[in-house]
Amino acid sequence: MAGAYRKFVLAVAGAEPVARAALQVGLRLGATRFVAGETLSDALAVVRDLNRRSLLVTLDHLGEEVASREAARDAAEEIHRMLGGIQSSGVQANVSLKLSQLGLAFDRDLAMELLTGIVRRAHEQNCFIRIDMESSAYTEQTLGIYYILRRQGYDNVGPVIQSYLYRSFTDLEELDRWEANVRIVKGAYAEPPTVAYRRKADVDDAFRRMVEQRLRKGLYTAVATHDERLIAFTQELAEREGIPRDRFEFQMLYGVRMARQESLAREGYRVRCYVPYGRQWYPYFVRRIAETPRNLGFLLRVLLRR
Repeated sequence: MAGAYRKFVLAVAGAEPVARAALQVGLRLGATRFVAGETLSDALAVVRDLNRRSLLVTLDHLGEEVASREAARDAAEEIHRMLGGIQSSGVQANVSLKLSQLGLAFDRDLAMELLTGIVRRAHEQNCFIRIDMESSAYTEQTLGIYYILRRQGYDNVGPVIQSYLYRSFTDLEELDRWEANVRIVKGAYAEPPTVAYRRKADVDDAFRRMVEQRLRKGLYTAVATHDERLIAFTQELAEREGIPRDRFEFQMLYGVRMARQESLAREGYRVRCYVPYGRQWYPYFVRRIAETPRNLGFLLRVLLRR
């Protein structure tokens, strides 16, 4: 049922007339629940508020799979503006980005050049760069680029590992040797059964084993989940093994389980909220609505109030 619901929402929302009508309405459609706004100033205002609520932030300018060198350079320029905004405002935030934003799909050298410039600037201002993991088609290249940066001496950068991919335990072993700062996620792309687990139970089991492997080694880990069972597993593991709370953090999406994010922060856990912004908000908003019927109910309530 969950898969059918998701496919239905994505199909309807992706239809050109629906998308066109939604974009005419704009963020008033209710997207501000999940998106900080269209501009960097909008996003920084949200970050300040979250920081006041004891939440850390990773800031992301929406957009991926650019199709031209010009678009890739524009994306890199926006990330540089983001870094400047973080520095000048004094907010507690790092940056997440996707390599397909920087042209990885058609020019690996360009993506490497643009990313290196971003990581260099971030290093100068003591800011961390999270390289998001995309579909399995990009996994090998993404990790390869990460290792190049580490060999160049940059340690203010870290990748993401998806627990639904069969290859992830092998990748994690190598990352552990580098003492990499890794974000562990379940994975959200439609992958074939030849490369990824199909059963949720298998994905969750791999997630738990990866978190345990990392924390037992004392390696800093971002545990990115809204699943209360996985949150509780991490808490219990840390308590049982005497793992300090400054050796890991929980990560969740802006607009999703915000009360839980704040309660974890009050309990003394490091909690980082993923805050997206930008004009390409519609695809991201649709993915959030497609995750659960509860989010569709939220959208309907917004529309009925209009």
